[in-house]
Amino acid sequence: MTREELLARISVDPNICFGKPCIRGHRIWVSLILDLLASGTSIQAILDDYHIEESDVRACLAYGAEMARERYVTVQMAPR
Repeated sequence: MTREELLARISVDPNICFGKPCIRGHRIWVSLILDLLASGTSIQAILDDYHIEESDVRACLAYGAEMARERYVTVQMAPR
């Protein structure tokens, strides 16, 4: 999956989750997934607990990598 395809799995909507980046179609913050990974939670445990796809976890990693480059990532707002 390309970087662009991964980032398309992330949405930012000021009316959902206080405008924080979330996995598209879920109210799961990117930062939550990154925190879980950083604390040692396995990808499989995250998939089981949050009922998301492995590509969603990889999308969170891709988004975090973009933010670490100190540039903003343009993501589409969720449809209303």
